[in-house]
Amino acid sequence: MKEVEELSFGDSATGASERKRHLWVGKLVVVLIVIVLVAVCTGAWAWEARLRHIIVFVNGQQVEISAGTTAKQLLKDHDNFGTHPGRLLAVDGSVIKKYGGHPAELRVDGSVIDPADWGNTRFSGNADISVKSGGDVVEGHAIDYAPIPYTVSVDIKGSVIQMVKTRGKDGKREIWVGDISKKRTTKRVVAQPVDAQIVGVSPRPQGHKVIALTFDDGPSGQYTAPILDILKQKGVKATFFDVGQYSVQYPALEKRMVAEGHEVASHSNTHPFMPKMKRDALRAEITAGLANMKKASGVSTRMMRSPYGSFTVDQWKDVYDLIDYNVLWSIDTEDWRHPGAQAIHDAVLNHAYNGAVVLMHDGGGNRDQDIQALPGIIDDLKAQGYEFVTISGLLKLAGISAAPLADKGGDAKK
Repeated sequence: MKEVEELSFGDSATGASERKRHLWVGKLVVVLIVIVLVAVCTGAWAWEARLRHIIVFVNGQQVEISAGTTAKQLLKDHDNFGTHPGRLLAVDGSVIKKYGGHPAELRVDGSVIDPADWGNTRFSGNADISVKSGGDVVEGHAIDYAPIPYTVSVDIKGSVIQMVKTRGKDGKREIWVGDISKKRTTKRVVAQPVDAQIVGVSPRPQGHKVIALTFDDGPSGQYTAPILDILKQKGVKATFFDVGQYSVQYPALEKRMVAEGHEVASHSNTHPFMPKMKRDALRAEITAGLANMKKASGVSTRMMRSPYGSFTVDQWKDVYDLIDYNVLWSIDTEDWRHPGAQAIHDAVLNHAYNGAVVLMHDGGGNRDQDIQALPGIIDDLKAQGYEFVTISGLLKLAGISAAPLADKGGDAKK
């Protein structure tokens, strides 16, 4: 009985061992099957996703690549297909950094791929890929503004009166100042400059028969008062171009001219030959003459007659902001030659015309012949139907005036 039990016990142990062995073998087979399946799947995936070759088209050209090739690798393997990033440019267009601009642009089937995604972007067969160079980038900049200087044009030949037709006004340009390069370059014109224009005119009012008597080099203590007496007696208005230093010497005569309806204007301060003067000296001379006239008479004027009638393009460019008119003459009596009262009279009557400007003197020398000739000149001109006007009156009748000071854009050019 004991042997039977022992035999039974031994058979039972052997069966358990066999069962364990079979269970282990089954598990091993399962593992092997799983491994095989994983290997097969992995191989299939590797073939499909990495090892298999596909055809894509880059910029219209056929390219064979591995299916797993990324956009980044594709560009690297083909030297970016000749493309490159854009440049970083200074505000003036010069190059700061060769490849500091926008990156090259990559499109796949029409969609732009962000450069950050190039490393994980892959392609399907027959993908349409385009690659082009990146655009340039201009450095950051600050904005400044600068004037565009105006110019002064002068056309005064053959005219009786020279005047400012338009005032000069500087233009304005926008300037970019590079943050990196610090270079400055003009980018656009904000406002065009307005050029100053000095023109010559010779007024001849329509519907009138007028003439302007003018007297230079006064006031003088000996000759101005008798001339004023004649003008008052005849009811005639005239224009006196007075020297500033004499205006302050004879303020009563200056005031009388104004009180009796005559026009006073400047004949400089000391009667120099202006074309030989430097710019600063010329400006000081004219300014002093105008100031002394105002001091003597209370009148502010921007009308002048240059000594000897000498005033060139250069002088106008130097001082055009100080005056509106430089008045010359169309009839020169040449009274300074002392040709006799009759010759002075005849010079006026023989050359009189509508709008004429007559040159005579009430200072600067002996003017007895002017005083003797003046009554006959007035009477005979009146007999011919002439009216007597000041220079401002002549300009007004002709509808001529200088540009208003409101249009003034700056000082005369240096």
